[in-house]
Amino acid sequence: MAARRWLGLVFGASIGAAVATQARINGELGHRLGDGIAAATISFGSGLLILAVVFAASGRLRTGLGRVRSALKTGELRWWQLLGGLSGAYFVACQGLTVAAIGVTAFTVAAVAGQLVSSLVVDRLGWGPSGRTPVTVWRIGAAALGLVAVLLAVLGRDGTGSATDHSGASWLLVALPLIAGLLVAWQQAVNGRVGVIGGSASATLANFATGTAALVVIEAAVLLHHGGMDRLPGEPWLYLGGLIGISFVALAVAVVRWIGVLLLGLTSVAGQLLASVVLDVVAPTGAGVSGLAVVGCLLTFVAVALAARSR
Repeated sequence: MAARRWLGLVFGASIGAAVATQARINGELGHRLGDGIAAATISFGSGLLILAVVFAASGRLRTGLGRVRSALKTGELRWWQLLGGLSGAYFVACQGLTVAAIGVTAFTVAAVAGQLVSSLVVDRLGWGPSGRTPVTVWRIGAAALGLVAVLLAVLGRDGTGSATDHSGASWLLVALPLIAGLLVAWQQAVNGRVGVIGGSASATLANFATGTAALVVIEAAVLLHHGGMDRLPGEPWLYLGGLIGISFVALAVAVVRWIGVLLLGLTSVAGQLLASVVLDVVAPTGAGVSGLAVVGCLLTFVAVALAARSR
């Protein structure tokens, strides 16, 4: 059990690093297209296409999907537990709707705050596959420290020290990424439940199917309102977001059983910040690495240690 727990912490950080890499790729694709939601739709859609091919070629994976269908019929799974992908679609849509108004810092801090608070609740209620985990002082302290670490890191990455990029922005918009963060923890919990019954691949397929469907609807509305997007770029690496997404969603489905939702959230945030710092060193896209960003990154690992101690 101890070995699996440590492995879960390492994999959790790897998930965060994959998220940061995917964000950099999808961000560049969205910039080229002039449409961030279109980039997310392409990322989800390509991931769904890859999964469809893999499932068509593998009888074992189709058997896992059959177990999910049987669990739905018997009531062991509820239909809404297959809708985890909607959280990803909502998160991406929130980025497009709110980042320009409230800034990257406010968006990130609100989303992480929602995720960490929701993780405590989800673990306490036992909604995830790892069962109930009580709310302790150590876990609350780890969540609070993780939030402070993220605030320092994103302020350092902004290079401005300001809480928002637009002083006149309505703080009511902060509620949207806060809700997105709340839903992330729920997504990890229900995906883990589906994974226990049908395997990680089945949970990942359900995640990509629902997420793609939602993003197609959102992008259709965007295109009707704003017109067509720019021409698709030719570089193949800009279309790797879906494949990367498959890897970290499937890994998260397995890891959440071992370490719970809060620890998965903290380790993935730590890995994401570490990968962002590394990417800023090897492929800078702005002001580069700052001291605050490095301190924030290190503090997230302290938060992980506190949360791990509580289990």
